Amino acid sequence: MKTLKVPEATITRLSVYSRFLEQLDRRGIVTVSSGEIAKGVGAGPAQVRKDLAYFGEFGTRGVGYNVKDLMRYTLKILGIDESWPLVLVGAGNLGFALCNYKGFNERGFSVVGVFDNDINKIGKKILDLEVYPLENMREVIARHNVKIGIIAVPSDAAQEVAGLMVKNGLQAILNYAPVAINVPESIEIRNVDMSVKLEILTFNLGKKDL
Repeated sequence: MKTLKVPEATITRLSVYSRFLEQLDRRGIVTVSSGEIAKGVGAGPAQVRKDLAYFGEFGTRGVGYNVKDLMRYTLKILGIDESWPLVLVGAGNLGFALCNYKGFNERGFSVVGVFDNDINKIGKKILDLEVYPLENMREVIARHNVKIGIIAVPSDAAQEVAGLMVKNGLQAILNYAPVAINVPESIEIRNVDMSVKLEILTFNLGKKDL
């Protein structure tokens, strides 16, 4: 694999390509061109070829890409050719929805521990997962060799939870709380603020009215 710095937008598109290739594979399609991938995901053929070129040479000129092979390559590049256990903090409505999200399991992710500090939630179950107190986090992380945590708590609790995750050995955090979180540079963190996505939509709609 090349050692070039890969833009995060490329990784995002690679994930979309991977899902599209899985759809083609389920339909029994053997080969696909960059143009067909582009059409299927709403990108341009040149962009597809450029994105894939970061990781090596794929496909045969005039023939296209072998769907199954390219699908396997993309899964390996994304690191989801193996299983990834997750822990989640926040057993409220959002936490419940995330535990029930089938897309995690379909891509190799599984929530193995749910935590909350509300005594009314501790001991209850979300699916087959018992809600544990925060004090149990270290044990669950060690038992399942967890590296990724999800924050699904109110804004005012998010920084404290992030600190606890780092202290207990997590290396990456997906934050659903609509607030900026400070973590050491060695920790991978991504924020998912749904209101920001909506504001991008309203901005683009507003431009159409100008």
